[in-house]
Amino acid sequence: MNDQIQKMPKVQLHDHLDGGLRPQTIIDLAHEKGIPLPESDPDALGDWFFRGAAQGDLPKYLEGFAVTTSVMQDAESLRRVAREHVEDLAADGVIYGEIRFAPVLHTSSGLKMEEVVEAVLEGVNEGSLKTGTIARIIICSLRHMDPAITLDSAKVATQFRDRGVVGFDLAGDESGHPPADHNDAFQYLRKKNFNITIHAGEAFGLSSIWQAIQHCGAHRIGHATRLVEDDTVPGDHRGTLGEYILDHRIPLEMCLSSNLHTGAVKDLEEHPFPRYLREGYRVALNVDNTLMSRTTLTREWQLAQDLFSLQISDYERIAINAVKGAFCEHSLRKTLIQDQIVPRFRALRGDAS
Repeated sequence: MNDQIQKMPKVQLHDHLDGGLRPQTIIDLAHEKGIPLPESDPDALGDWFFRGAAQGDLPKYLEGFAVTTSVMQDAESLRRVAREHVEDLAADGVIYGEIRFAPVLHTSSGLKMEEVVEAVLEGVNEGSLKTGTIARIIICSLRHMDPAITLDSAKVATQFRDRGVVGFDLAGDESGHPPADHNDAFQYLRKKNFNITIHAGEAFGLSSIWQAIQHCGAHRIGHATRLVEDDTVPGDHRGTLGEYILDHRIPLEMCLSSNLHTGAVKDLEEHPFPRYLREGYRVALNVDNTLMSRTTLTREWQLAQDLFSLQISDYERIAINAVKGAFCEHSLRKTLIQDQIVPRFRALRGDAS
């Protein structure tokens, strides 16, 4: 099914801009700015970024972001990175993607958050015009930061809601940093009818997911790997949180390789993704960070096939789940499903028969 997976129309919801740079681009930008790098060869640099992932070491995994953000501190670099990111999505068969980043991490050289967002949107639009892949932006804040920064970031996100920014995310270390600490930002976003997704249930348990939904109003959950802890008895029985997520069709942005690399799961064969899919949760597969995890969405879909023996109908369902959970306008979601996903998967099933 390898060739078929490459041809399948894909939708990407959980994809970090600063975790998906091309190694050669990092080298080019670092050379221009006189920034030292741990490696000067693209392949060796790619290996360096992957080293933490290969060891399942979260601190080493996160070290790479200091390097990528260091070369993303001016408008032209941000434009290039964003443009190339969309080009890479298109090459991976992604027809619609949501790309997230934290503008505050790109202000150390004097850019304002608004200028950062302007530059990224310009690059995304250039990439979309070139490839035909549709991309939107999610603005992030980080849990460990002052909640006032999160509120400022939320205000910036809503400022660009008519220009391609479709949602807001809270990322970063869950342990000791509950999402409810940032409630001022989320109350602001809810009053503005703005879309919210929150990283939860990756490095911390059920209370993180619960707070994200009930306190912060999350419309989607990033990862939710530890939702399985809501079992009341062994087997497929769910507790009240699992039932609520299932009943309210709250999408789960799942990331296989990343969850292994950050230690969220110890073995991919035990990943809860196939169970969630089987039970009817609105699950989608995503890359999280293509550079750090050395992956693509095609590779993640192939990994799911190797591990869980998915059928073509399963992939169609995953793609439709992702579109239904997307933060873009309803008319676009309808078009993506009716004009691209359904007919293209029908053609693939015809090729298989």
